Amino acid sequence: MNICLIGDGLTNLILAKILANRNINVSICSEVKKIKKFASRTIGISKHNFDFFKSNIVDIKKISWPINYIQVFNELNQKEEILNFGSTNNQLFYIVKHNELYESAKKNIEKNKFIKKIKIKKSFYDSIIKNSEFDLIINSDVQNKISKEIFFKRINKDYKSVAFTAIIKHQKCINYKAVQIFTKFGPLAFLPYSNIETSIVFSALNEKKSKSEKDIKELINKYNKYYKINSFSIFEKFNLKFSIPRKYYYKNILCFGDNLHKIHPLAGQGFNMTLRDIKILSDLIDKKIDLGLPLDSSIFKEFELKTKHLNYIFSSGINFIHEFFKFDNKCGNNYSKKILKYLGKNELFNKYTSKFADQGLVL
Repeated sequence: MNICLIGDGLTNLILAKILANRNINVSICSEVKKIKKFASRTIGISKHNFDFFKSNIVDIKKISWPINYIQVFNELNQKEEILNFGSTNNQLFYIVKHNELYESAKKNIEKNKFIKKIKIKKSFYDSIIKNSEFDLIINSDVQNKISKEIFFKRINKDYKSVAFTAIIKHQKCINYKAVQIFTKFGPLAFLPYSNIETSIVFSALNEKKSKSEKDIKELINKYNKYYKINSFSIFEKFNLKFSIPRKYYYKNILCFGDNLHKIHPLAGQGFNMTLRDIKILSDLIDKKIDLGLPLDSSIFKEFELKTKHLNYIFSSGINFIHEFFKFDNKCGNNYSKKILKYLGKNELFNKYTSKFADQGLVL
């Protein structure tokens, strides 16, 4: 059995480890190109996925920071939160730097006898589509020929918005509370990474009105009521889009990772969706192995049947949250305060919202 993972990003490093744990030969195939370094980008990992990561991939406790509380504010209510989740003794999720997680996953598979890395040329894609030497192919690369020629039919939405990320260094403080503020300029998140560092994610509502680094710093300082900031890291930015494919697989090729679902970052669920997909795929493989059945493309059919509707509903839910607050912003923040204040007092709402964020949509 030989599985090809196209792309050497974080998703495939994790998936390679999962497959190698089952004594499956894995080839990570990627073009010779410079790996993007995300110096100021962090990832939120839910408690459920954090435990899965620890049990099946690598323990990342030393490079992660626990979040016990989440507070949500809007433009008119910056002193009194409109939503509040969490407790002192319960971790809601963990924050980890993208680069540190990538290096940890990379180091974890370096000497694994079931994993090899192959550098490929563009002609590789033609041969792999027509007559592949691999039993199964999993494509996590958004930009390659397979994505453009096979998985090009998609449901797309351009938010016409740009996200800015940075790390602020500040005076030491108790720092286990994540804050999301729906400002009139766009959602702004403060995501603690240590007692002296916090990640900033600002999603500007209008990309036509370009903002300089100075503008972003002024905006952060305007809404910052939590930290005495000493310095800012370099700002990074990326365009925000919603994109999911209409079909998940073609013959023995599966669309996966960011290629499978690209969503708005406001709830920090993109990478968590990928980890849930990895868990479901690994469970399907385990089932085949236990029954003594071959690992063929029928796994991809089962994966699509099990996840497609859930991923679409979940992605649409994140999109709805974004559109609701965007609409509420235009209406003077009157709806979010009334509706969410009421819902926030409902124990059942809090319970299922926390479960939704932690485990995804389970039907």
